[in-house]
Amino acid sequence: MQLHDVWFVLIAVLWIGYFFLEGFDFGVGILTKLLARNRTEKRVLINTIGPVWDGNEVWLLTAGGATFAAFPEWYATLFSGFYLPLLIILVCLIVRGVAFEYRAKRPEENWQRNWENAIFWASLIPALLWGVAFGNIVRGVKIDAHKEYVGNFWDLLNPYAILGGLVTLTLFTFHGAVFVALKTLGDIRERARKLATLVGLLTAVLALGFLVWTQIDNGDGKSLIAMIVAVAALVAALGANLAGREGWSFAFSGITIIAAVAMLFLTLFPNVMPSSLNPAWSLTVTNASSTPYTLTIMTWCAGIATPVVLLYQSWTYWVFRKRIGTQSIADAAH
Repeated sequence: MQLHDVWFVLIAVLWIGYFFLEGFDFGVGILTKLLARNRTEKRVLINTIGPVWDGNEVWLLTAGGATFAAFPEWYATLFSGFYLPLLIILVCLIVRGVAFEYRAKRPEENWQRNWENAIFWASLIPALLWGVAFGNIVRGVKIDAHKEYVGNFWDLLNPYAILGGLVTLTLFTFHGAVFVALKTLGDIRERARKLATLVGLLTAVLALGFLVWTQIDNGDGKSLIAMIVAVAALVAALGANLAGREGWSFAFSGITIIAAVAMLFLTLFPNVMPSSLNPAWSLTVTNASSTPYTLTIMTWCAGIATPVVLLYQSWTYWVFRKRIGTQSIADAAH
């Protein structure tokens, strides 16, 4: 395995980590409208991710930076071709972060309601668009002989990509509902479990269709194994949720995300961005990568920094591991 192959795997791992962690972040944001019955319950939901949401987004920054450094041609074509949807995602992430911080700064009803609406929409839209983006990357887009994207925004809204967006939207919502059940007490916990069952069933139908479609179009033996693991883990997550085993349910929903994203990268390799116009014009791990010297330096840096980041994030989750409920909210007016 050469260094460009190693970095393809590492970038896949970064995206898996991002979707695993930010997936339940997005899900909780969506649930502030679907699950919470009043302002106090919304604050409970927000507090479940309050200590960790900004740390989870570091995985996205690292994935983007690693792509820029390791595969500059991939980065350039991706961000120029997907400029509008990626810009929308970026704006949503900015608004979402501001909303978390500003929501409780003033007591007025309109102020808090507007920021709560911002949290909902700035969670829902990226959860949908990330699936659309990755659906297009796997399916292939209009890349010409100069390795440039020559399609338009509407080309990205094809049935396969839209189905991928619906899968990430429902899967992240399910992941978030299971996380809420794991992190809360009382009535919110019970309602989160019931909602997780409903959303999980819808997710299973959509995910099975998307993964089978992916396997038929681009799959091989390795991607088939990943698909089977993803489907089995989702079924196990639903079963554990029905049995009231929130920890196991969250673990299995996480495995579902890990296996599903791994399947997408397995079907993609050795391409990083296939051309739907001519396979010979596709971006691959070889023609899109940086020099071996650059990749060597990056490997040493990643080897030193990654364990530190993992230890720190693990410590953060350990510190804030306890459940919370409405009784944990000191000022219900917020």
